[in-house]
Amino acid sequence: MTTASPTTASESSAPAPHMAGNFAPVTDELTAYDLPVTGTIPAELSGWYLRNGPNPRDAASPHWFFGDGMVHGLRLEGGRAVSYRNRWVRTSTFTDGPRVVDGQGRRDLAAGVANTHIVRHAGRTLALVESSFPYEVDCRPAHELETVGPYDFDGRLTTAMTAHPKTCPTTGELHFFGYASRTAPYLTYHRADAAGELVISRPIDVSAPTMMHDFHLTAGHVIFMDLPVVYDRDHPGMPYGWQPERGARLGVLRRDDPYGEVRWLPIDPCYVFHSLNAHDDGDQRIVLYVCRYAEFGGRSLPHLWRWTIDLAAGTVTEDQLDDQFSEFPRVDDRLAGQPARFGHATSGELPGSGPIPGALLRYDLRTGAVVRHDFGPGRTPGEAAFAPADDRPGGPGWLITYVYDAATDTSDLVVLDAEDISADPVATVHLPRRVPYGFHGNWLPDPAG
Repeated sequence: MTTASPTTASESSAPAPHMAGNFAPVTDELTAYDLPVTGTIPAELSGWYLRNGPNPRDAASPHWFFGDGMVHGLRLEGGRAVSYRNRWVRTSTFTDGPRVVDGQGRRDLAAGVANTHIVRHAGRTLALVESSFPYEVDCRPAHELETVGPYDFDGRLTTAMTAHPKTCPTTGELHFFGYASRTAPYLTYHRADAAGELVISRPIDVSAPTMMHDFHLTAGHVIFMDLPVVYDRDHPGMPYGWQPERGARLGVLRRDDPYGEVRWLPIDPCYVFHSLNAHDDGDQRIVLYVCRYAEFGGRSLPHLWRWTIDLAAGTVTEDQLDDQFSEFPRVDDRLAGQPARFGHATSGELPGSGPIPGALLRYDLRTGAVVRHDFGPGRTPGEAAFAPADDRPGGPGWLITYVYDAATDTSDLVVLDAEDISADPVATVHLPRRVPYGFHGNWLPDPAG
């Protein structure tokens, strides 16, 4: 059974790259049940696969990053693909139009598009974008991914929130930051406890409003990336410009001294949207894995690099680990901030990049080996989330991703065995419509019991 509520899309004779092909938005919200499956969905998978991304309601957007958030969700249960639905996140920008200030003349942090990520912490499912507050989404099994509303940690959050928070698997704490593009303090570090209470908010002194999309967490440290992409309101498209002459640096803060000194260490100018993982290596070394661009602004493609911080020497060693294009890196989230042997990333099309063979890459971070799953001509995956098969961090599990097929202009949800990703898919769920390329998501298992 399928139901749909159409809206009207504006037309363009020559769409920009981020509005063409599978970057183009869909124009309605759909619900479909009992979806056809090739292969067998593992019985252990009971929950939601949710993925967020930009989908401008009026089918027009000056940049890929600016479209209204839309969550695409597939519910798996009992070996069945129970339902698919896509829903816009009903932010105040979506319902009331763009606005900068609230009724009291202050910056309106509830005004945003919530289009970048969707995470769960302390029982809340939050749709995120780095320019505003999170928006809570209802993903209980019998619900429709309705928007609950903006969430500001009971009034304690007074900055925007990154779209890439990190949950410590040991403490259950949620670490995140907010950055400002116009006024100081340009960076604020936040920490919420396992119950969801915001317990730490401290400004960090940086000299310019750089675009800080992601950061790093280890068992003992938080590491910030102050990279030379700087706010410039006159810059076309994204209001950020590449200024390599400013240099680049990593800022190290001890978790046990959250209001203490941030130690800054220089690195070569570059840009990083996404980190794979990080971990402490003894008392004086920190190892970070990133998808690194040599330049920002469509001038280069990212590759996997390792940065090794030597706190005793005050240096960072930088090593490229792979020459294949890779983005949207992930690990088993139960090993976030811990030594994880395996990680994975996606190789596929970006706006303006031209065709790139669609693949998932599995990295053995201990041996350097790389295993590749190619999806075939014209088939392009998005970011893949890890779904565990049991309670052993780093153990067996599955990679779940949406895959677009250009030949049929449709999408599938594909499940791969994470320990043998070169093999044929474990299951392929055939969706009733294409899922536009988007950003980030998660496998959200049903709570135990």
